[in-house]
Amino acid sequence: MSIDARSRQERDVVRLDRDDLFDRSLPGAVERHGDLAARGCAYLGLPSLGLEVGGRAVTIAAARGGCALRTGTTSAGVVAVLEADALSDLLQDVASTMGLAMSSRVKITKGSINDWIRWEPVLRALYDGRKVHEAGDIDFEDADGGELDLDRTFAYGDDRQEMVHFLEQAGFLHLRRVFDEDEMAALGADIDEWIARASPDDGQSWWATDDQGRQQAVRVLNFQEKSEVLPLLLADARLQWLTELTGDDHVHSGNAEGLVKPLGIVRGLSDLPWHKDCGQGKHSYMCNSMTCGISVTGADRSSGALGVIPGSHRANTMATGRDPSLDLQPRMLETSTGDVTVHCSDTLHRAHPPVERPRKVVYTSFPLPPLEGDQPVKSDPKGARAARAALSDVQSRIEAADNEASSARYRAGQRR
Repeated sequence: MSIDARSRQERDVVRLDRDDLFDRSLPGAVERHGDLAARGCAYLGLPSLGLEVGGRAVTIAAARGGCALRTGTTSAGVVAVLEADALSDLLQDVASTMGLAMSSRVKITKGSINDWIRWEPVLRALYDGRKVHEAGDIDFEDADGGELDLDRTFAYGDDRQEMVHFLEQAGFLHLRRVFDEDEMAALGADIDEWIARASPDDGQSWWATDDQGRQQAVRVLNFQEKSEVLPLLLADARLQWLTELTGDDHVHSGNAEGLVKPLGIVRGLSDLPWHKDCGQGKHSYMCNSMTCGISVTGADRSSGALGVIPGSHRANTMATGRDPSLDLQPRMLETSTGDVTVHCSDTLHRAHPPVERPRKVVYTSFPLPPLEGDQPVKSDPKGARAARAALSDVQSRIEAADNEASSARYRAGQRR
């Protein structure tokens, strides 16, 4: 049973200039899928979207029987100003609406950034023919056709076909007692050591601010290169079997990050709000990869557990934030020490903030191999690491991208 939902190849990405975008790309998309996008726009109650690029402007609006392209932005409810390369990336799913904000490649001048990112699923409908999720679109069936028990957990030795069926339906797994407490104690000590050794400008950690104004290291990047224990656990059969779970030939990335979740964080990427791992873009090139969390200390409602929205990996919905129209209900995955969680890259998830005690977790990933015949762009390892480290202060860039005049403008610490 496959969870591979890819529909694009990186070799097909082209650089579109302003006139390509306005005169050919957008009109072609409206002709192909304008009816589907208009339906999504109407269902979500979105304002019309204005795009300004290099002295030209157009507004995309739902109209009778489809979408209309109108010259200018006078009638737009939300307006985004961006360069041609940014819009080219957006329309080809190389970057998302939020991804452009996170990388300082868009400025909202009318409406708010929330209006902008709510357009993401409509743009995917317009360009990829993916229907915007509507209430009732998704149900959950077990292997026998009955109702799936979304609270089910699994042991390492349980039936693999039942696991992959659950993952395909729900978008996550909770595996009990994969690692023992001694292993987790040693891993936790390594996290403590490298958190203590971190500094704000080391390019190897993320930092956050607590309610007393103190800066705290909350994530150690490239943790597999620092911890003595972690490389052994990552190579262990108790984790590596995930490469064979779905039959999609997932591969282990070899990378991992060590996290602490302190109390009282008010700014920074510690208690991440609802998001998908493809939330910065590239859903159609990467999903579904799998993200694996090793529960070093266990997590519950007091220490801030992982939240997931079952079925959201099958829904074309907001990828950063939880759309108020979404009918799918969240679950909190309360774990014990040594448990492992797995979620699809297109599953909405969040880190609930701890309220009584902190917790520790290690995350690693299992991406899909390139599609046959594809030619993935070779990334610069140093550049990729620098970009990952720069996310520590990404909330400032999102705030700067929003419309200062909007009463609904983005502010760090607000839950999405």
